[in-house]
Amino acid sequence: MSKPTRPETSRGKFVYFFFNNLPRLILLGMIVLIFVLMGSIKEESEIIAANKATAVKPEKPPVNVVTFAISPSTVTDRINLPGSIEPWTRLSLMSKISGTISEVLVTEGDQVKKGDVLARIEDDDYRIAVERASAAYKLATAEYKRDKSIYDKGVIPTSTLDTNKTNMQLAKADYENAQLMFSRTTVTSPMDGIIRRMDAKIGLQLSVGDPIAEILEIDRMKGIIGIPESDVTAVRLLDSVDLTIKALGDKKLSASKHFLSPSPETTARLYNLELEIDNSDGDILAGMFVRADVVKKRLENSLAIPFYSVISRNDEQFVYIEENGVAKKRDVTLGIMEKWMVQVTTGLNSGDNLLIEGHRDVEDNQKIKVIKALTSQEELQL
Repeated sequence: MSKPTRPETSRGKFVYFFFNNLPRLILLGMIVLIFVLMGSIKEESEIIAANKATAVKPEKPPVNVVTFAISPSTVTDRINLPGSIEPWTRLSLMSKISGTISEVLVTEGDQVKKGDVLARIEDDDYRIAVERASAAYKLATAEYKRDKSIYDKGVIPTSTLDTNKTNMQLAKADYENAQLMFSRTTVTSPMDGIIRRMDAKIGLQLSVGDPIAEILEIDRMKGIIGIPESDVTAVRLLDSVDLTIKALGDKKLSASKHFLSPSPETTARLYNLELEIDNSDGDILAGMFVRADVVKKRLENSLAIPFYSVISRNDEQFVYIEENGVAKKRDVTLGIMEKWMVQVTTGLNSGDNLLIEGHRDVEDNQKIKVIKALTSQEELQL
C-alpha cells in the first residue's frame, strides 16, 4: 500500500500537521489542565485552612492595668549633697606678753561673754613699770610747764623748750605703753562663745605668741557644702538651702547662703558653699554631718510621671495611655527627674490616663481593663 502524499499548499500542510499530531496535542492540553486544577485546589485549601485557624484562634482577654491621671504639677531640678557643720568663728587666743599664769578662771566647755576674764598673768613687773613710767611722765610734764613759763619771759631759747616738750611726749608714750602691757596681764574673751580648749595652766610660763585658749562662736553655725563645678552657676542664684541633720533625728532646717568660694578647695574641684545656720538653742554641734537639698531650678505647671512607667527599647522611649478601653502607645521626651518622678516635655497631655501597672504586658491597640484609677501623686506612694 502506498504512503499518502504530503500536501503542497499551506492550508494543506496545516491540516496535515494538526491531524497527524492531534493525540499529542490532546495529551499536552490535559497535562496543562491538570496543573491548573492542582494549583487552584491548593490555593483554595490554604484559604480554607486560614479561615479555620482564624475561627479556632481565641481572642486575647483584656489585660488588667492601673492608670494614673496626668495633671500639671511643680517639678524641681535638685541635687542632694553631703556637708559638715563648723563653728561660725574659731578663735585661737594667743599671749601678747611674757609671764607666768597666776590664775585661771574658766574651764573647757564654759560659756563666756565678750570681756569675761579667762586668766591672769603675774603683774608685779608690769605694775612697777607703770609706776616708773608714770613718775617719769609727771617729771617731764612739770619740767615742760616750768620751762614754758620761763620761755614766755624770753629767758630760755626755743630749742630748749622743744627738747623738753619732746621729752614729755616720749614719757607719755612710755607711760601709755606700760599701762597697755599691764592691762594685758588680765586675759579677757574678745567675743561671746564657748571654751573649746584651755591651754593656760597655773604656773605655766608664757612667751609672746603662746596659745592661751580656743574659743568657738556657736550661737550660729556654718554649714560647708562642696558644690560640683557643673552646678556652681545655679547655686550662685540661691538665697537659702534646706538641710537635714541625721544625728539630731533627721532634723530639718533652712540655712541662708553666706559665701560661695571663688575657687575649688579640693582636687575633686568642689567649690565650698558656706551656709549660715541659727543655733540659738545650742542643739547643733561642730563636726556634725548634714545633707543639703540644693534646688537648682523650679518648673511650674509641668507634667511629671513615674519613671517606672516609661519603657525604653533601643533608642526609643514610650508609654501607654488608656483610650476607650484600649492601650495606645505614645513616644515621649523626658526632662529632669525628681526622686522617682520624671518630667515629660513632649508626647503627653494633661488629662491623659497613663498606664503605670500592666503596661509591660500590653501592645499598641490592645484591649485593657482598668482595675484601679489613680488621680494624685499622693496615691502613688500608698
